[in-house]
Amino acid sequence: MLPYLQSVLQALFPSTCVCCGEVLLPSERQVCLGCYTSLATTGYSAHDDNHTERLLTGRIPFVHATSLLYFRQGDNTQRVVHAMKFQGNSELCVIMGVFMGQELLRSARFDDVDILVPLPLHWRRRLQRGYNQSELLCRGIARVLKRPVCKGVLVRHRYTHQQSLLSSAEREDNVDGAFSLRRPERLRGRHILLVDDVMTTGATLASCCQPLTALDDVKISIATLSIAG
Repeated sequence: MLPYLQSVLQALFPSTCVCCGEVLLPSERQVCLGCYTSLATTGYSAHDDNHTERLLTGRIPFVHATSLLYFRQGDNTQRVVHAMKFQGNSELCVIMGVFMGQELLRSARFDDVDILVPLPLHWRRRLQRGYNQSELLCRGIARVLKRPVCKGVLVRHRYTHQQSLLSSAEREDNVDGAFSLRRPERLRGRHILLVDDVMTTGATLASCCQPLTALDDVKISIATLSIAG
């Protein structure tokens, strides 16, 4: 788009912050600086035995696990995630992925990751949404970590109900056996970073990792944009 036309459109239809609704400055994208700095970061990336790791310990073997933000009802993280998942805001997914990548780079605990693998959506849900938000998060992380994104190796072959509507026990049953591998040779001998948007009980991530644990010489780390709590 021509710069002049872009300026005219911005004047007529100004971009607003997905969190507070205020008009964004030219230097801001999707989230204003005030809301961006108010996002509740966890600090987990720099520490072993964080809450994300404790939720997964004993369920799957992993090297490191982290979540960038706390997800609480009514806060700005919830507004960001809802815009990503339910309002068609694909650009915001990539921006938040860059945010994740910067935090992972600072921690140095994920430096030996080889490839980024998004948690897959069932094809029906991807068709409804138009994209996989975890895949776009990977795209943003890749811009920072300079690692390839490996799509299509994990498949969600069974359609499941939304986890947020279920109890803890129902979440486990809902996703049990829902994932499988395609072209597993692409993952052998690699350290995988599995990426998702929200972690609540860890049921979906644990189920998704099950087929990965059957592969020879594969290491798994996990990064989510947010964690409920």
